[in-house]
Amino acid sequence: MAKDVELAIVFADVVGSTRLYEELGDQRAREVVATCIDIMRQATEEHHGTVIKTMGDEVMSTFAVANDALNAAAKMQKSITGNPELTAEGHHVAIRIGCHAGPVVVENRDVFGSTVHTANRMTSQAKAGQIITTEAMVALLTPEWQSAVRQIDVATLKGQGAEVTLFEVLWQTDDITSMLPSVSISAQEGRRAMRLRLTFDGGEVMLTEQRPNVAIGRADDNDLVIRGNLISRLHARIEINRNKFVLIDQSTNGTFVQAEGGEELFVRRDSVQIKGEGLIGLGRVPERDSPLTIRFYCEEA
Repeated sequence: MAKDVELAIVFADVVGSTRLYEELGDQRAREVVATCIDIMRQATEEHHGTVIKTMGDEVMSTFAVANDALNAAAKMQKSITGNPELTAEGHHVAIRIGCHAGPVVVENRDVFGSTVHTANRMTSQAKAGQIITTEAMVALLTPEWQSAVRQIDVATLKGQGAEVTLFEVLWQTDDITSMLPSVSISAQEGRRAMRLRLTFDGGEVMLTEQRPNVAIGRADDNDLVIRGNLISRLHARIEINRNKFVLIDQSTNGTFVQAEGGEELFVRRDSVQIKGEGLIGLGRVPERDSPLTIRFYCEEA
């Protein structure tokens, strides 16, 4: 008999499994994928979830509690990333994970509904090593997990007319630790703490271990709002991680980083470390006198 319940849904799949079969051969590739599936299953059960089905290189799980879903997803990523046996042709095997929460129909040991479809589409939005989730899921998390998610994009999913806000879960221990003001990473490592000063059109934003991230784009909810015809709503973010500054581009047109006296770098849907001082251009090459150019300065705190 079918019944309606509220659940958190997790989809996890092995990235590039077709390539694994080409590089390793059928037998070895099947063993690698099977190991990943076992790890996903164990993480689900360890955190009070239920494996609904496995589909080739993918696992679908359900959880009554959103926190348990992310605990399981993080455990999957950590276990697979840290497993030395999961290496193929010099490249470590990776998984991607999508999560969503909401009402579903449970029938014959399976679950159905739009919540399931949205969770599955979160997986397609994720890159290797990522966990991507939705605003609905984030709203159900405890403050500890909410502090470990970052809005990265707004997307219109296939089959849905409304936009969905995408969040990345920072599951790595280093990422989560760097967001806790009580922990001084640089002090632990015997290094001087650093800060990143960003200036734009008369304004200034500072990144420190106490404020470890800044969102940049043309939408009003960004920390640094810059409007231009080539700038995305959520164009990029900059984070501090173990005393280093990393720019992560999430835009359509990419981001240009020009270090003082150094080479010009272009990044799109990827990340780059920021060092020294220089200019940042959103969607275009930065011009020193342009009101759309961001200036950055890495300094000792």
